[in-house]
Amino acid sequence: MLGTRWLGGAAGVTAPTLQGLGVLPGLLALAVVAQSVGASASSTLVTLGRGPTVLRAGLVSTAATVGLSALLVLGPGPFPALGVVGAGVAMFVSGVVYTAQVQLALRHITGLHRTVLPGRPDRREILLLARTGLPMAGTVLVKFTVLGVLTFAAARLGTDQAAVHGVSESLVNIIYTVAVSIGQAVVPMVGRSMRAGDVDGARRGVGAGAIVAVVWVGLLAGLAIVLGRWIVPLFSSDPALQHGIRAMLPLVAFAVVTDAVQAVYGFGLLGLRRTFPGLVSTALFFGLLCLVAVPVADAGGLTALWLALGVANLAQAISKAFFFHRLSGSTDRSPA
Repeated sequence: MLGTRWLGGAAGVTAPTLQGLGVLPGLLALAVVAQSVGASASSTLVTLGRGPTVLRAGLVSTAATVGLSALLVLGPGPFPALGVVGAGVAMFVSGVVYTAQVQLALRHITGLHRTVLPGRPDRREILLLARTGLPMAGTVLVKFTVLGVLTFAAARLGTDQAAVHGVSESLVNIIYTVAVSIGQAVVPMVGRSMRAGDVDGARRGVGAGAIVAVVWVGLLAGLAIVLGRWIVPLFSSDPALQHGIRAMLPLVAFAVVTDAVQAVYGFGLLGLRRTFPGLVSTALFFGLLCLVAVPVADAGGLTALWLALGVANLAQAISKAFFFHRLSGSTDRSPA
């Protein structure tokens, strides 16, 4: 994130666009750190059956993102209009709010609040976590690296198109939090079913999670389309940009719904402790997307770019569903 200006210049992004970012890259880097600190706590809470606590934290965090974005981006009343910097502040504060909630909740659970010292490390547990967690971390790294390439591809189209792309990404990030919460709830369900030898139960759990994700994410995306004339002005007062953002909303819905499905099946693979196939899937399809992002954007604009993103997400969803069904029926439960 801190190398955004250098990377943007190397990719051909115009100087005015890069200068317009201000301190946004630094704020987003801090937001990533804050979210990372909260991620392990939220996963632990879900595993311990404290899903509602994580859900409440996510709702408060989302409300903070939406509220602060509305206040700081446009600056109504006494608040200054900070533009994209305001969006960065909102994301950073949202990350801190979420992390504080889940960490405090975890500390209040009996037996976990006595000390912050980790104690003697268990090498076998560390190895197991590494074999399961590193491919998952690699999946996230590949995904967001390629999403960064898409941002550069959009920025090459001009400042207005970059703004439309940025707002579209913000909407996706807000809606996608629902899919992450559902996916986290799927992990312990799969783990319990597999330990009990109930393969069908594990498959039903992930299938139900995918359906719930499609329904809720689709509902939120549909509301964004229907209420676009009231939601979009929260991000921009420019009529031309508002028109461009509203035109992108159907593609935003397609991209986020397909992303939600692939995320749920990715979490299902995490429940199996077989995360390497998920990394392969993301690396393959997002790798192809990375290769074609710039020429696709140059040829078809943002419409073609977001359509390509949705197709890549759909391909991931299909492949991860295939891997999950195949590996859940395997007699070899060793992590990969």
